[in-house]
Amino acid sequence: MYNPSSAQKTLDFGLPFSGKLLADNRWVKLANEIPWAKIEAKYAKNFTKEGPPAKPLRVALGALIIQTKCNYTDEETVEQIRENPYLQYFIGFTEYTVEKPFDSSLMVHFRKRITAEMLCDINDIMFTRKKESPSDDSDDHDKSSGSSSSGDNKSCNKEEKKHGKLILDATCAPADIRYPTDVSLLNEAREKLEDIIDTLHQPLKGIEKKPRTDRKKARKEYLSIAKLRKWTAKKVRKAVGKQLTYVKRNLKSVDYLLTKVDYNLLSTKQKHDLEVIRKLYSQQQYMYQNKEHRVDNRIVSINQPHVRPIVRGKQKAEVEFGAKVAVSLVDGYAFVDYLNWNNYNESSTLKDAVENYHKRFGYYPEAILADKIYRTRENINYCKQLGIRLSGPKLGRPSTAISKELRKIEYLDSCERNAIEGKFGEGKRSYGLQRIMARLKETSETVIVMQFFVMNLGRKLRVLFSQFFEVLFQRFFMLDLPNFAYINC
Repeated sequence: MYNPSSAQKTLDFGLPFSGKLLADNRWVKLANEIPWAKIEAKYAKNFTKEGPPAKPLRVALGALIIQTKCNYTDEETVEQIRENPYLQYFIGFTEYTVEKPFDSSLMVHFRKRITAEMLCDINDIMFTRKKESPSDDSDDHDKSSGSSSSGDNKSCNKEEKKHGKLILDATCAPADIRYPTDVSLLNEAREKLEDIIDTLHQPLKGIEKKPRTDRKKARKEYLSIAKLRKWTAKKVRKAVGKQLTYVKRNLKSVDYLLTKVDYNLLSTKQKHDLEVIRKLYSQQQYMYQNKEHRVDNRIVSINQPHVRPIVRGKQKAEVEFGAKVAVSLVDGYAFVDYLNWNNYNESSTLKDAVENYHKRFGYYPEAILADKIYRTRENINYCKQLGIRLSGPKLGRPSTAISKELRKIEYLDSCERNAIEGKFGEGKRSYGLQRIMARLKETSETVIVMQFFVMNLGRKLRVLFSQFFEVLFQRFFMLDLPNFAYINC
């Protein structure tokens, strides 16, 4: 009978049954690759607070890595850690326990404590080791990094040695909200205001008559438009006008009741919803009166008011609702350079991405592979001053006389640039980047950056695996080459 412990290395880890952990398990390898002590020393202060002692950083970060890698819910993450000794070893336990490591509600606190900025720093610590560049003089690197921040010294950086390629692109991480329409948003606001009126009127029951809401009539009018197979602009405008009337009257009723009762009767969520609804009403009223469909900082979800519409022009969905993320890819490792919930032109992030590359590796890239949208005059002049080649055709009318060499370079650049599209596809297929389930703004940002961090961890394991086989084959060819040649004969 095959005994895995006799053929593979094992680890000392207290188990309730006979046997030991295998040293070549993926979670054991991953735990050995993460510099836990360095991260703990740098960020442990964020996990100190008054009251009960907080969980160690390794427990919090390890649990979030497990959840992201396996795409678990908060509850399922805790149960999997409870049942799997390898996962317990990964988060820093010294022996197996059948008790829950922590309550599932702590996962929200972990996402709050480990911010997106912390994850970006940890990502840089793990995946930005100084490579062997044509100029390895650290003093020159320090001088160049200091001079790169000033615009007057750009010309001297042109003589600095360049190394590597930087791939740039941006994507949207959609939030978990239903597709928003003006009618459905106003109907939801009306229903929430009705619940707030019920709460505020409860102490006045039997003393004053409850303000009129006409909730049944308003609901019927909403369903009359919602059930239509085809909406016309005239019918939609009429429905929006009616819902605005109900919301306006309910807001007046709420303001009147707040003069009679204490504001603290409302729950924290109701207070939050009330403030969002006031802003939503003002935006919808402005668009209705001016017959427009655009407004600054437009609210598309009452529960997640930070979410904004991102016009992408993709075939699947022209407009997505979530955060827009600018990412740079270096040697297969992804780095989040900019994340914002408002729409922005990704070409504006090129300079920051190049400077971040210089800070991470100590030198500028030889070439930048990016979409045509990045080829603005400002970016082209910036790259020209630094002596960096920016991929893509020249501005202006396309030239008919293009050499075969330039065509080949453009083709190879487009092939290499596909790597970042594949990275986005990997995140959306396997890591939940296609729908962010977190509700809060800060926790959503943590989830987004965590997904890129876990993808980098996965790549690092694959690189280690390939290096292992490379060494194995080298030994085989060096030691057993005569036998190998004899077999082929």
